[in-house]
Amino acid sequence: MIPDLKTAIPGPRSQDLAQDLRRHESRNVTYLDDNWPVFWESAEGCNVWDADGNRFLDFTSAFGVAGLGHRHPEVVEALTSQAGRLLHGMGDVHPTALKGELCRRLSGLTFERWEDAPGKVVLSNSGFEAVETALKTARLATGRPGILAFESGYHGLGYGSLLGTDLAKFRGPFEDQLAAVTTRLPFGSLGFPDGDAIGAVLVEPIQGRGGKVLPPPGFLLALREWCDQRGALLIFDEIYTGFHRTGKWFACEWEGVVPDLICVGKAMSGGFPISACVGRAAVMDCWPESAGEALHTSTFLGHPVGCAMALKSLEILARPETIAQVAETSIVLEQALAGLVEHPAVREVRGRGVMWGVVLTRPVGDLLARLLAEGLLFLADGPDGNVLSFTPPFGVTEEEVAFAVGVVRGLLGCEARPG
Repeated sequence: MIPDLKTAIPGPRSQDLAQDLRRHESRNVTYLDDNWPVFWESAEGCNVWDADGNRFLDFTSAFGVAGLGHRHPEVVEALTSQAGRLLHGMGDVHPTALKGELCRRLSGLTFERWEDAPGKVVLSNSGFEAVETALKTARLATGRPGILAFESGYHGLGYGSLLGTDLAKFRGPFEDQLAAVTTRLPFGSLGFPDGDAIGAVLVEPIQGRGGKVLPPPGFLLALREWCDQRGALLIFDEIYTGFHRTGKWFACEWEGVVPDLICVGKAMSGGFPISACVGRAAVMDCWPESAGEALHTSTFLGHPVGCAMALKSLEILARPETIAQVAETSIVLEQALAGLVEHPAVREVRGRGVMWGVVLTRPVGDLLARLLAEGLLFLADGPDGNVLSFTPPFGVTEEEVAFAVGVVRGLLGCEARPG
């Protein structure tokens, strides 16, 4: 369903909403100008409609959340059914059965599948909270404060997760409030540091916001071996890459490397803010037994609606037809994007599965607004903002991919490759 995407964007309703938002929201949160943004009203599958009735094809999956597509009917049913019974609980005091069921399911998808041994879980709300859980776990388990992280890595924007994040625009204003505990290397570097102060190695198996960067072969295995030698814990941040985004359940499975802790979120629920840190049981047992007050928790931990949606999403993700769809879409996307490699404005096309980046010779910013005017939702990645990100829902059609790639090619025009 391609026709009727191109319209006058943003429309009058979106413009009115933008003016109101400008008056009442912190000016740092939402970027606003004459061509940006549109205000989402509804969504289904790969389609999004805005407040003016314009339709868009979503090649972002809403930050990677909607792998199964927007408003998947079974996930919506799980939400409404659970909300009709219990809308909120007391997850670390009087939990629901759903919390235990989700923890059991996450253990089964990770360490029980990888090593035939149990994993243990701490649920959170956002991805950065899962990362901070992992860093706290490493501190308790090893007794060491040091963190090894990597250039262009993105792990969220909380103070704890900023210890790993390496995008200057996010760290810079707060650098003087961050502990000097992080050693940072180029992504893919094998020049690991000496010394025994590092307790946590935090890494994305494939960098997401850093620009869809794949690790060189053997890099993750070398990290695993270094951690084993030094007694450090290997933490894989799979908040973006998890749940089939790269063509496997988790991106680390491409290299066959098992972490000590894995952080997941985004597509886990298909639309509710819920995340998790899953670790080997022996590692997670560094946390003391609760004596009535958890050391690390939140008001919405194990939220019943989030757990219900996550359980349904994981059920759908495990179906053979979903796995087959991911495999088919991965091929379609890779083949379509291969046609851009020789374009003079394109430096590189890289990625895996349903997670690709087109590296341009210039920043993507103005191109995003032009794509929006053509009815296409895209995002930019990379430290220099010059990577056009392709992360559509798994159900995007070959026709829709061909249309989007054709529009990108047309908008890039005949820009010359700089000398």
